[in-house]
Amino acid sequence: MRLFALLLMTGPALADHPVVEDATARQTGTTWTISVTLSHPDTGWDHYADGWEVLAPNGTRLGFRELLHPHVNEQPFTRSLSGVTIPDGLTEVLIRPRCNVDDWSVQSYAITLP
Repeated sequence: MRLFALLLMTGPALADHPVVEDATARQTGTTWTISVTLSHPDTGWDHYADGWEVLAPNGTRLGFRELLHPHVNEQPFTRSLSGVTIPDGLTEVLIRPRCNVDDWSVQSYAITLP
């Protein structure tokens, strides 16, 4: 029993967080359109990437894109969010993806604003 517990503690993490493969920001008037390409080992409704958020460097949420269904046969995939208001003076935003099982990824993807 102790060996089994030890193996559990030292084994690899089983979390399958979504990964931001690429992201872009394009300004249109006073707002921005953020396009994000994600990869995730979606298995169906039981485990899939279900959203991503746009964050200011201080952690303030600037936008959220909900993903309404799994993308099992479409990997990686790109989705956009329009109408994002980014405060003047920011030169970078962060993208943080989420899945319906493992929650928010611990890693963010930085976009340098043009």
